[in-house]
Amino acid sequence: MISIYQWENGGLKETLEFAPSCWINLVEPTTTELERVLTFSQVPRDFLTDPLDSEERPRFDYDDDSSMLIIHVPCPLEDDEVVPYRTVPLGIILFGRSVITVCSARTPVTTAFLDQIRRVCPPSDQYRFAFRLLWHGGVLFLRYLQDVHQRTLALEEELHRSISNEVLLKLLTIEKTFVYFTTSLKADTIALARANTARQLALSEDDRDQLEDAMVEYQQALETATIHANILNGTLDTFASLINNNLNNVMKYLTVVTIFLAVPTLITSAYGMNIKLPFVDGGGDPKVFWLLSAIAACSTGLIAFVLYLLSKRRRF
Repeated sequence: MISIYQWENGGLKETLEFAPSCWINLVEPTTTELERVLTFSQVPRDFLTDPLDSEERPRFDYDDDSSMLIIHVPCPLEDDEVVPYRTVPLGIILFGRSVITVCSARTPVTTAFLDQIRRVCPPSDQYRFAFRLLWHGGVLFLRYLQDVHQRTLALEEELHRSISNEVLLKLLTIEKTFVYFTTSLKADTIALARANTARQLALSEDDRDQLEDAMVEYQQALETATIHANILNGTLDTFASLINNNLNNVMKYLTVVTIFLAVPTLITSAYGMNIKLPFVDGGGDPKVFWLLSAIAACSTGLIAFVLYLLSKRRRF
């Protein structure tokens, strides 16, 4: 899909035709749309096709009359209830007095940018326009990170009530999301720093301030994602230790039960053998049964008393 915007009456208005100064927004473009934009802009073809690769890394590139910056931006996923966010490459291409944005998915970084009235400027002021678009992407990163963190806290509350495999798997998915966010933000900060020092961009002091504002947002998002990822990693390790401790307690109690059952079983098994044994030679006296039962009971009671003393001293 292709959308073309021109600056009219202090705002961006959508039009159908290209203009010397405009913003061209490409979202999942078709081959025909790409060819149309290439014919108008005369930028290198890879400037338009590289951002459509979901594995493309953030970077800064330039040509004789145009430059390109690829960054990763957050994108909601409507079909995922656990972590409805991912990151996708967004290409920002500057040529002439116009700006082109290319993305393989619809992202609020461009769709909601139109609502940021106080942050939008004419596309002819292309550097400031691009850097304000980048600033909006950093703000969305922070907003989505806060939302993911709130989901994490809710899942932790469920684990405090009852440890569930399903909840643990959800937390593991969230941990992966933090890893993806952190990796993308690290690459974004490197690409922005590269653009800030690029001699090919004739940036004014005001433009450089706008770029530095965007860099601050991405750096803050990176630090926030790193902190949340470390906290979640520690939480998962803690719950793993709790699960192991609970398993050890269960095995301990099962061992105690086994010991209690083993003593009378040992005695009765011994006197069930067809050999000569004490107390049973010469006939079946009923008193022998009660004597053996008393011996088993006394042995079991002695073992229970020893285990009780050990538990009081916290050695068991």
